[in-house]
Amino acid sequence: MDEGRRTVLFRLATSKGIRSHRAFSEAYARVAQQLRSEGYDVAPAPGARHYERLLTVGGVKTAPYAPTARVLERMFERPIGDLLRSVAEDPLAEREESGSASSPPVLNESELLMTARDAASHSGEAAALRLDEMTLDQLHDDLVKLSRKYGCTAPGEVFQEANNLLRQVQLNLERTRSPEQHTRLYYAAAQASALLAAVSFDLGALAPAVSFARSAAQYGKTIDHGPVQAYAYGMMAFMAFWDGRPSESVRLAKTAQRFGGLGDTARRRLYAIEARAYGHLRADGQAQHAIRAALEQTSGHRDELHDDIGGEFGFDAARTAMSNATTCLLLRDPTGAEEFASTALSLLSGRPEHEAPIVVAGPAAIDLARARLMRNEVEGAQEALTPVFKVAPGWRGSGMMERLVAARIELTRPQFRGAPAAVSLAEQIEDFTALSPARRLGAQSPLAIEA
Repeated sequence: MDEGRRTVLFRLATSKGIRSHRAFSEAYARVAQQLRSEGYDVAPAPGARHYERLLTVGGVKTAPYAPTARVLERMFERPIGDLLRSVAEDPLAEREESGSASSPPVLNESELLMTARDAASHSGEAAALRLDEMTLDQLHDDLVKLSRKYGCTAPGEVFQEANNLLRQVQLNLERTRSPEQHTRLYYAAAQASALLAAVSFDLGALAPAVSFARSAAQYGKTIDHGPVQAYAYGMMAFMAFWDGRPSESVRLAKTAQRFGGLGDTARRRLYAIEARAYGHLRADGQAQHAIRAALEQTSGHRDELHDDIGGEFGFDAARTAMSNATTCLLLRDPTGAEEFASTALSLLSGRPEHEAPIVVAGPAAIDLARARLMRNEVEGAQEALTPVFKVAPGWRGSGMMERLVAARIELTRPQFRGAPAAVSLAEQIEDFTALSPARRLGAQSPLAIEA
């Protein structure tokens, strides 16, 4: 420890040979017993963590309460305020050191053995502050499982599980001093925060979603993990165009692409998000360029987060096609939108029903319906929306709701006015969106899927 960060208590405990928590606690107990026999109120010895903070300047925000301070003052014969000062500010330290310089201490074997025992005790305490590896393995497995079932689990359930996992991580960070375990735990915290960002967005809570995404990015920065930072910045880019800031979205997406260690999946996702942002800007050429870049990520490069863990962190061909369909709708290109949406639904149709992620299948079906409405095909739109209208209320995330709002706006065009099929479809959309969790949380419908 840097000399300037040591307290006077650290120096005095070391000089008395009671630097380890075990030796200190034994000495503290003896003095406390003596004070108790004199009629004073005393407190038990500080725990190991509290003791370590007392040895560091600024380690505690306030001085110990009187029952503890009383024992410390008797042990070291100094006021509690002096004991918590920096050694560098202690006026008695220099005199004590100069006084001892002229007559160096004579050590004997018993003193050396006691010091060795103290060192062994302290090292044992440090070793004890390490988590069982199985605890970290279980956290990792739980996060992988949650990410992979994200698209097939109701948003409210995902939020509860991710929140519980983040709390476990934060608690375990206080229980270990191992740098290696801290790295694993910060990575887990980044994943949990990223999942909370995604599900908060699905629930229509944009402000908490942005906050969780920033937390994920910060955790990733702490351990210099490129893929998790890129994922978090991609989330922030996604939320920026949803919040009506497409230029900021482009900037964030390009920043995310510069992180190291990214595989093809990560880059495909970021280019798709960039394309959406350009779609909001009505920048047709740049949007199409980003769409092509997303489809060209076939080098075979992988990273653990996006490829090995995957799930919500992944971005497969179906999800890419769904996102590109939305971009085409922003550019008022119904042909391209229908092609991409149909591709997404075709890719998903080969999976068992319980494995097809609603967060992809639902938006793709709605985009297909909207593309058909742009070509005045109300019956085709009704057909595309039939499976969507069967989605239970708890699964109706904001991505689906915003797309349906845009489809409802398409039905206000003059050519649909008074048409029974159009009126019926509009009423179904209104009834469906009224029961979504996002609507109950007060989500707005700003720029996200512009009509």
